Amino acid sequence: MNDTITLGARITDILKDIDSFVWGLPLIILIIVTGIYLSIRVRGLQIRHLGKALKFMVKNEEGGEGEVTSFGALCTALSATIGTGNIVGVATAIAAGGPGALFWMLVAALFGMATKYTEGFLAIKYRTIDKEGHVLGGPFYYIENGMGKKWKWLAKLFAFFGVCVGLMGIGTFTQVNGIASSVQTFFDPNSQWAVNLFGRDISWYVVITGAAVTLCTALVVIGGIKRIAKVSEVVVPFMAITYFLFAILLVVCNINRIPVAVVQIVQGAFGYGDAIEGVRAAAGGVLGAMMAAMQNGVARGIFSNESGLGSAPIAAAAAKTNDTVRQGLVTMTGTFIDTIIICTMTGISIIIAGSWADPELEGVAITMDAFGQGIRFLDPHVSEFILMICLVFFAFTTILGWNYYSERCLEYLTNRKQGVVKAYRWIYVLAVFIGPYLTVEAVWTIADIFNGLMAIPNIIALIALSGVVARETNAYFKDPLKNRK
Repeated sequence: MNDTITLGARITDILKDIDSFVWGLPLIILIIVTGIYLSIRVRGLQIRHLGKALKFMVKNEEGGEGEVTSFGALCTALSATIGTGNIVGVATAIAAGGPGALFWMLVAALFGMATKYTEGFLAIKYRTIDKEGHVLGGPFYYIENGMGKKWKWLAKLFAFFGVCVGLMGIGTFTQVNGIASSVQTFFDPNSQWAVNLFGRDISWYVVITGAAVTLCTALVVIGGIKRIAKVSEVVVPFMAITYFLFAILLVVCNINRIPVAVVQIVQGAFGYGDAIEGVRAAAGGVLGAMMAAMQNGVARGIFSNESGLGSAPIAAAAAKTNDTVRQGLVTMTGTFIDTIIICTMTGISIIIAGSWADPELEGVAITMDAFGQGIRFLDPHVSEFILMICLVFFAFTTILGWNYYSERCLEYLTNRKQGVVKAYRWIYVLAVFIGPYLTVEAVWTIADIFNGLMAIPNIIALIALSGVVARETNAYFKDPLKNRK
């Protein structure tokens, strides 16, 4: 038993060391600087044309080539982005880096919108459509077709990391782990109904939930992009609006605490403030606390909205449109909705309640505690139940969305060998099955590592092709009708 615990602790320590290396200062700077650089090249498009982007989001283009509507492609992308990152990821970021982590999450998201625009633009420009009308697009195609055949190795590298992120990161472990944890936290917080598995006492609620999610995943993943998009178009908007209204209710109930929370966020972002004394002590001073806030905020923000990862353009490529700029604008609204709206509401709720500072709380329990405390006129169990339902649906649609992403990556790696893809689906379902039994810390560390590795090839391509994006975008806004493609 002790040997098992020691081995587990060693593995966790190794993963932490790898995570610290991958998500060190160089990558954080690279992601933010890329967002700033692209923002300059497209002339602050994410601010100037946000209204137009939101309009395009709900108004589908007629006559475009593709497999699903632009709204369907966006909902597919949102199904993969709005998940545990919005509820659990924000909580873990603030718990580790203090309230200032939310500040850096929003900064990264603001510039990340320009990154996401660029990804959506390139997805349409360099996609290919085969004889059967099957759309092939994403970073691997804009690397190969945009940068040239000699860069195909970089496209292959991205596709490999994409499969790993889907199989061992965002797509499976973190989502089903978050679902199972939230169900257990609500129904069996003290693990009174437990069974001994893998040397640990595990709640029956975790076992049953994991099995149910695995079964539902297996039933849906065989339907492909069209089925996923159809489900997402209904579930994602409904659950996003429900969660947003629920969080707004919490904020309204605690409106007098907002100024204090804002001060804590701003001070914590730069390593100051009484609220983060523990973080500052653990991080080794003001600079260490600032870096902890920045690292956790940017890492969890990227995990949540996936700007720079290259996942969203895989879905964007399937949109029924021939207009590169239009689809870029629609794609960037994903980051706005995911992080600037939903993650902000989660973060404010957690900071208002002070749940992030409770050392006995972990992961989804932090957010559940915040909502249970925050809406005082409701029974805490009612608030926690609503949050649990939101998380379950968000996380499940993320599992489905990332199955599509990782399958597309695998298709590229294997030259569309469908036998391999079908076998992969069973491996993906198996990963969903074992996800609930991994520790929260190990799960998020693995996800962070693969997120960082996936981002690097994509960012190289975005910078290399930024001239094409800037030139055609600026020409488009001078005369949209003339330059529409």
